[in-house]
Amino acid sequence: MDSIVNNLNTIYKRIEYACKKVNRTPDEVRLLLATKTVSIEKIRFAIEQGVPLIGENKVQELKQKTNAIVDLQPDIHFIGHLQSNKIKEVIKWASCIQSIDRLSLAEKLHKRLTLENKTIDVYIQVNTSFEESKFGAKPKDTIALVQEVAKFNNINIKGLMTIGLLSSESKEIRKCFRLLKQLQKDINSLQIPNVRIDELSMGMSNDLEIAIEEGATIVRVGTAIFGERIYPDSYYWNESKN
Repeated sequence: MDSIVNNLNTIYKRIEYACKKVNRTPDEVRLLLATKTVSIEKIRFAIEQGVPLIGENKVQELKQKTNAIVDLQPDIHFIGHLQSNKIKEVIKWASCIQSIDRLSLAEKLHKRLTLENKTIDVYIQVNTSFEESKFGAKPKDTIALVQEVAKFNNINIKGLMTIGLLSSESKEIRKCFRLLKQLQKDINSLQIPNVRIDELSMGMSNDLEIAIEEGATIVRVGTAIFGERIYPDSYYWNESKN
């Protein structure tokens, strides 16, 4: 557990340094604990250190872990690819879905929320790296998607989310985050009824500094806090469409 404390302190310093570099304050950036495959004991400990925001990628883990940490009253976001047949489970446990990337999913979410007389916050996921293997709306289609989803009065569009390009070239990674920031500006300039994009969820363990420099308000960090996982990225993000 000592390593989690040390790692959290390191992440806070990285956030602080990145914010200082572009004249932002650390208060503008929230840390989300990406808790995929992390034990309940470690998650509870991290929350107790003052990190109340967590994100889960798998519905089964979301269900199991939420039951075990509900007493700590964390804010739980679903950050993985969402299949429509899992909507019913996700809205039981998550306060926000960060991965709305298609109208058909939003329509089914709307129907289920209507049936249960609920509302939920969402982020629109955008494929800013233009990789065929990744989920997310195409950047050129994002504004139209926002306009359509905004028609559902039980879905509150609060932000945009993206997964940056996995690359050693910071210039290429930066392009992804800069594109998401531009989309935020473009959407807000249209003053779409019931839409105000205040949140940009972008940046993870390896690229959070670049994301913060480009305007991230939430960085999703798992590995740099909890350590390396034994499973490939495809397990967590389910990016393969095959």
